[in-house]
Amino acid sequence: MSSSAPSPSLAPHGRAGLARRGLMLVLSSPSGAGKTTLSRRLLESDAHITMSVSVTTRPPRPGEVEGRDYFFVDAAHFEAMREAGDLLEHATVFGNFYGTPRAPVEEALGAGRDVLFDIDWQGTQQLDESAGEDLVKVFILPPSAQDLEKRLRTRAQDSDAVVRHRMEQASEEIRHYSEYDYIIINDDVAESLHKLTAILEAERLKRRRLTGLTEFVKGLHAAL
Repeated sequence: MSSSAPSPSLAPHGRAGLARRGLMLVLSSPSGAGKTTLSRRLLESDAHITMSVSVTTRPPRPGEVEGRDYFFVDAAHFEAMREAGDLLEHATVFGNFYGTPRAPVEEALGAGRDVLFDIDWQGTQQLDESAGEDLVKVFILPPSAQDLEKRLRTRAQDSDAVVRHRMEQASEEIRHYSEYDYIIINDDVAESLHKLTAILEAERLKRRRLTGLTEFVKGLHAAL
């Protein structure tokens, strides 16, 4: 080995020595299947991924914080953002508008940071058209219809009528499972988080995301 050139090192997730483009990790599921819990656990356990904060016209739920959970806006503001092209995707869910602001996501990906999305199939379809290879799609399924209804009622945030409506909507949402790259049946949160983490780690190592790979390999050749 020549002593004239240093040997490069491969650090995890491209933190040093190897540049990596960030990815967009989408989690979708019927309401109550556990995607929000899994999103929260993943963010707590992995410092290299950040949550995309959506804008919405629905009112805040108990405990939700402006700018952390959502940006709460009125319909006129939302429409102005949509018309200006400031949203990567947008959808109507249970009569309310939801959308993803474009600028912070594009900035994060360019800097090699990953962005997590908790969105439905409508938003995922739009991202799929514009994001290309940046997108990784995971669909979360409940272990049974009975378990899904139990989870919805245990949350105690919605009326009986809303729970019934969400159960009806779940059938339509589940029809779109085949549009996703990965499926996780969320019977146990810890096990589901383990599977989700494995998916994320594998996607981070895909060759097409390693924007510094050519220079890294050149360095290896120079050091041999």
